[in-house]
Amino acid sequence: RIDRGAILFLIGGGINGAVSAAALSAKGYRVALIEKGDFASATSQESSNLIWGGIKYLESGELELVYKLCRSRNTLIKSYPSMVREIRFFTALAPGFRLPLMFLYLGTWLYWLIGKFATRIPTFLSKKKILTEMPMIKEEVVKGGVEYSDAYLIDNDARFVFDFIRKAMDHGASCVSYMRVHHLARDEKGIWTLQCQDQINQEDLVARARVLVNAAGPYVDLLNQQSGMETRCHHVFSKGVHLIVPQITSQEKVLTFFADDGRMFFVIPMQGRSCIGTTDTRVSTLPAVVTDEDRQFILENINKRLNLSPPLTSDSILSERCGVRPLVIKGKMGSEDQKDWTSLSRKHEIEVDQPRTYLSIFGGKLTDCLNIGEEVVKAVESMGLPLLFPEAPWYGEPPLEVKERFLHQANLANIDSRFPSDLGIPLSQRLWRTYGQNAFEILDLLRQNTSMQEVLFPAMAMTRAEVTMISQKECVQEWDDFLRRRTLLSLLYRKEELKEHPGIRAIGDILFRERSKEAFQTYFDSPCP
Repeated sequence: RIDRGAILFLIGGGINGAVSAAALSAKGYRVALIEKGDFASATSQESSNLIWGGIKYLESGELELVYKLCRSRNTLIKSYPSMVREIRFFTALAPGFRLPLMFLYLGTWLYWLIGKFATRIPTFLSKKKILTEMPMIKEEVVKGGVEYSDAYLIDNDARFVFDFIRKAMDHGASCVSYMRVHHLARDEKGIWTLQCQDQINQEDLVARARVLVNAAGPYVDLLNQQSGMETRCHHVFSKGVHLIVPQITSQEKVLTFFADDGRMFFVIPMQGRSCIGTTDTRVSTLPAVVTDEDRQFILENINKRLNLSPPLTSDSILSERCGVRPLVIKGKMGSEDQKDWTSLSRKHEIEVDQPRTYLSIFGGKLTDCLNIGEEVVKAVESMGLPLLFPEAPWYGEPPLEVKERFLHQANLANIDSRFPSDLGIPLSQRLWRTYGQNAFEILDLLRQNTSMQEVLFPAMAMTRAEVTMISQKECVQEWDDFLRRRTLLSLLYRKEELKEHPGIRAIGDILFRERSKEAFQTYFDSPCP
């Protein structure tokens, strides 16, 4: 249930709202957060899964931004060793590329230096080495290249966001999905009143708070208009599309090119599949959608550079990701017409209206999330709300000894050999990486009740115990919440494959109970997007 009398009220359950709620609640504030859909159901579920320091911003001279992103990347790698992993970027340059190969190689060294040597050193790639290591690359499209390191999320972006939501709730925050604000106003006593509606049962409710945080992602401007706030910042949007296709290479590296439009173009590993893209198209309406032109651009670029037999076609696409990059413009609406929008960086801005106790978060990205959380805490403190626990930690995995205790108990229960999967990693490690301390509850269910040992999705060794824990702890209201955001299943499999999977109806019965049949028909019998 939503806390109707919280001191701080956050609107938006994407990465910006999630880290803000986690940071503020850990510091002792009474926090409520609402999201009009599921947590991370908009931009935050449409990323490339990359945690990177922004090497491309070196070309535009944004050294301070690169430094901050690298620092945040390094902290994420250290704080989430099970979830965030260093990965090599294998970059091949084509003849006639706008920058000399040696210049790019020196740029990777500068990037490594700015990143404080936290990753493996860059290496130079001759044409011969590239064709030896990645023989699928066409010889005529490569003259040489470089290899350097960044990081990526092993699972998915939405699951990463939900980890912050879960942390916020562990610290006492009230976080509610499928709750929409339809009116908000501030009275003469300085209290914000929000009229909300539960999108599941259509119940209306009223909540009040001293401070309002607009963390609505790409909808920040719309919410500011609704609340009567005038800001010096606003957004323009660039659409990024990725296609998920059968695995192109089994190497755990990000294969990197520069697409025909000059933009970095990736082949990213994704649990036995490959994620390819991206596009860079200015859009003005939300939500953004994948067009035939987007698909054609990505397929043409990948087929032009790789020897694939057969070449990728639209029939090869398993699933799609489509999101917008909220790019920050300072000035009045329309001022972006005087700017080259393609040169805009992903630097975020936090705008504070202290007299009205209102805060807006513009821009941002997954890599930058810890910086945003810390800055929001400082902004709220500047409004005269003292921190109760200023040194309290608010991010990171549980301590190593907790992980070791779980793995020891899992080993005693012999779950790795009893429940094998197609993922290439032991079940115990996947459960810890995905659920953290809640993995203990799954283990307890497996040990206490033999019916909980039924395997419902063998490819992931997903048992009835795991689905039961999700139904109890993870705020799943619709099939997409489970298939797209708590797990990767709808990205890895086509909808028609999932519909015919023998365990999927049993999963639905656990998640949705008496409305299982209705939820199944609503999701699986609707046209594919």
